Amino acid sequence: MAAGLPALMLLLFAGLTAVDAVTTRAGCLDAAREAALAAARGEPGSTAGARYAPAGADVSVTVAGDRVTVTVRAPVRSFGARLPRLSVSGTAVAAVEPGSPGPLP
Repeated sequence: MAAGLPALMLLLFAGLTAVDAVTTRAGCLDAAREAALAAARGEPGSTAGARYAPAGADVSVTVAGDRVTVTVRAPVRSFGARLPRLSVSGTAVAAVEPGSPGPLP
């Protein structure tokens, strides 16, 4: 029992970190989608992305021709001191809407 308890705790911390990583990635995808749609309509994409992004996330908007690409990166809180630090990202692409004033980063 004494030998198995540390391994069990490590698995518990790794599992909790994995669940938090999946939840954070879903938040990054939602924020990237909202930012891409906003930028395609001519609104500031980085502002819309920051509104929906997880805490500590970095929103980058790239405009190339008639496409807007948004990438949101966020750090994942690890539940163990010895577990490696993780970072997850989500990317969304949207076409620029015709008749819009132009995409804004």
